[in-house]
Amino acid sequence: MGKRHLSRRQFLALTSMGLAGTYITLHAGLARAMMGGGGMGGGGGMGGGGSGTIIDPPVGGLFLDPAEMSNRSLVPGVVEVDLEARLARINVNGTMANLMTYNGRYPAPTIRVRQGDRLVVNLTNGLPPTTATNLLGYRRNVTNLHTHGWHVSPKAPSDYVMYELEPGHVYRHEYDTAMQEAGTLNFYHPHKHGVSAEQYWAGLAGALVVEDANDLLKAYETHIMVIKDITLSGSEPAPHATMMDYMQGKEGNTVMVNGVINPRLYMKSGQVQRWRVVNASSARFYRLSLDGHTLHLIGTDGGLLDRPYPLSEIILSPGERVDLLVKGTQGAKSGSYRFMALPYARMGMSALETRTLLTVTYKGSATPAQGLPATVNSAAARLDPNNLPGMAAIAARRTMTLSMGQGNAFINGQDFDVSPYTIMSETGSYEIWTIVNQSGMDHPFHQHVNPAQVLAVSGGDAGYASLYTSVPAWKDTVLVPKMGSVTLLVPVMDFSGMAMFHCHILEHEDIGMMGMWHLMRGMGM
Repeated sequence: MGKRHLSRRQFLALTSMGLAGTYITLHAGLARAMMGGGGMGGGGGMGGGGSGTIIDPPVGGLFLDPAEMSNRSLVPGVVEVDLEARLARINVNGTMANLMTYNGRYPAPTIRVRQGDRLVVNLTNGLPPTTATNLLGYRRNVTNLHTHGWHVSPKAPSDYVMYELEPGHVYRHEYDTAMQEAGTLNFYHPHKHGVSAEQYWAGLAGALVVEDANDLLKAYETHIMVIKDITLSGSEPAPHATMMDYMQGKEGNTVMVNGVINPRLYMKSGQVQRWRVVNASSARFYRLSLDGHTLHLIGTDGGLLDRPYPLSEIILSPGERVDLLVKGTQGAKSGSYRFMALPYARMGMSALETRTLLTVTYKGSATPAQGLPATVNSAAARLDPNNLPGMAAIAARRTMTLSMGQGNAFINGQDFDVSPYTIMSETGSYEIWTIVNQSGMDHPFHQHVNPAQVLAVSGGDAGYASLYTSVPAWKDTVLVPKMGSVTLLVPVMDFSGMAMFHCHILEHEDIGMMGMWHLMRGMGM
């Protein structure tokens, strides 16, 4: 797990004695809320309501999809890409910033495969060698790679996230995607414990696409939207400089879609577009809505749904993805509409703001006008815990409690750096997990390898709970409301090895809110 030069407890002890610089003090109300006390307000009603600030920046340029990675393999069924983590000069709203990038791109290039392909990723750590450590005592610029949401092996050289790639070194990843659901949008990013948050915050994230199994959705113009925020300090990403940055999670003052503030996306009257959206922000939640339009949800983290589900808005916590169809209003041959993040208070004290993310502008008409599909994925279905496939029974019922203290974050009272909370599961089984949030802040809970279905949500936004407890959605990341809970049906399938589960506010993972998941080969596998 790596050794710190200075532990969080040592750091906090030193600060209290004045030996490590300025003493860090949490705002009393915020501290109480983080540790489960009062003073933060409750959930419900799409983030607590209130109009707050309106942030409506000018259009920043034409919408462009992220660049695509080229396949260097000539072998059918093999996709091989060269991926380098390196510093690059990126234009962030007119400032040339020194960001961490993959292949010099922000966001990183999209990696695209077909179900069943063998993906080879030659990852080079091109970040500068350094002996410098961050606030948590971890050495900077050591990295690795996680394929977020992929149902692949957690063993090396696949999605094993416990290795350390030093600057100047190369690691050859290989992934067998035979068991990965087709038609999914996932993404990749670093997962080196202790420095994952600052590397992710500084730019290391890109989309993973597994092509659709059929041609149904190919009729629709399709776009990938990587939503990411950042704050600059001069020409550098603002550093994780205080324990507040880790306790609260960093939200940027600049929010971009595919690296552009409020890009313009053209749409035709009567056209249907497919928008595949990933929240690649460190800690910012997005309550998405498009002025004057309905969002038709056709897919979530783990796959396509049975049919389109019309929504006026949808919440996207860090790490979550949605697949949407948006129909252009017939007859509206001109005019612009805002794709917005509506007010959402993940901590109850957050500034409530409405922010324009993207501007849709009508230009011409689709001939003929397009309709929405009646069916998307006929195989999609909700599992019944009382009537599981193969007459299986629930093998285990677990409760995991998320909590926070000053400078630490826990699962069942255990800090990953001190004594990781650890569970063991057998493949070929089903488990029920209840994730209880004892803090005054929402936590996006992410489990590796095996997506789950949501059985129940207590607290938080009623629309989010109603949606995910009714549609046949597979989720690897789910919003656990402040002072609330989520119950998941978790199939443990196909792969043995060491997987992880953690809060996807990666600052919280870095300060301890992560557990270890031993996947053992079951008797019937």
